[in-house]
Amino acid sequence: MATNTPNPSSPPTLRSSRKNWIVLALALALGGLAAYAASNYLSERMAEIDARANAVDTVQVVVAKGSLPAGASITADTVAVREIPRIWAHSGAITPDQYSRAESLALAYPAAAGEPILWAQLEGRRAPTFSARLQSGQRAVTVPVDEISSLSGMVEPGDRIDIVVSARNETRNFTFTLLQNVAVLATGSHADPDARDAQGQPRSYTTITLDTSPEDAKRVIAAREVGRVTALLRAPGDIAAVSGAITDARTLLGLPAGDGKGISSVPVIYGGGPITSGLQMSSRAEAPED
Repeated sequence: MATNTPNPSSPPTLRSSRKNWIVLALALALGGLAAYAASNYLSERMAEIDARANAVDTVQVVVAKGSLPAGASITADTVAVREIPRIWAHSGAITPDQYSRAESLALAYPAAAGEPILWAQLEGRRAPTFSARLQSGQRAVTVPVDEISSLSGMVEPGDRIDIVVSARNETRNFTFTLLQNVAVLATGSHADPDARDAQGQPRSYTTITLDTSPEDAKRVIAAREVGRVTALLRAPGDIAAVSGAITDARTLLGLPAGDGKGISSVPVIYGGGPITSGLQMSSRAEAPED
């Protein structure tokens, strides 16, 4: 009678089960690595966003807690304080240190939830004085301008500008950026960006008032004494820094270096000869030869 000899190899079902466990373990390992990498990436992105947010200059303003209709009173129950980037803050927004002046006043116009409350929105009441537009520690400095340096009257309250100074030091002319991203509080005597004359045209002005720190205000005043002050208009939201290096005017224009001594800017005729300009002039006049 024949007998069955045992098969030394493992049963097929056992081998298949072992393969499945190996595949499952590999999948779990790869999934864990992917989750770890994704977590690290998200953490880095969040840290980057937080660092960028912390680098933005912010200011606190009073905002509506919820949608407020016209006639609603300004109270601690209807408004709150919110921190927003300074470049987005309206010059007429009520700040926490000004709240006591606005408390209990009524809104002349509705305000949306989270929207900054403006002095102009209050019923029968605007900012009591121009100084109410300034943040604590800031100073308003007024600079006279002409048609060129005021961009032909196109600068308006709420705009942001760079202040460039052109000055002369003995025989050299220099140009440099004095201040950057400065807020314009008023043009002439008008602090309303929508101010128009009787013909509906923007009002002309000969001065602009800037929102600066005390030290920057001193620098602007000093610049007016030693050179020409020019305003460069910035695009909304542009906070990019520019070089503040003092540059020689000839270098800036790509002209050859030189102190300009003894250079005549007027064409000179020598003995009926051809006209030349920019000739070196001697320190004393020489008689023409016959």
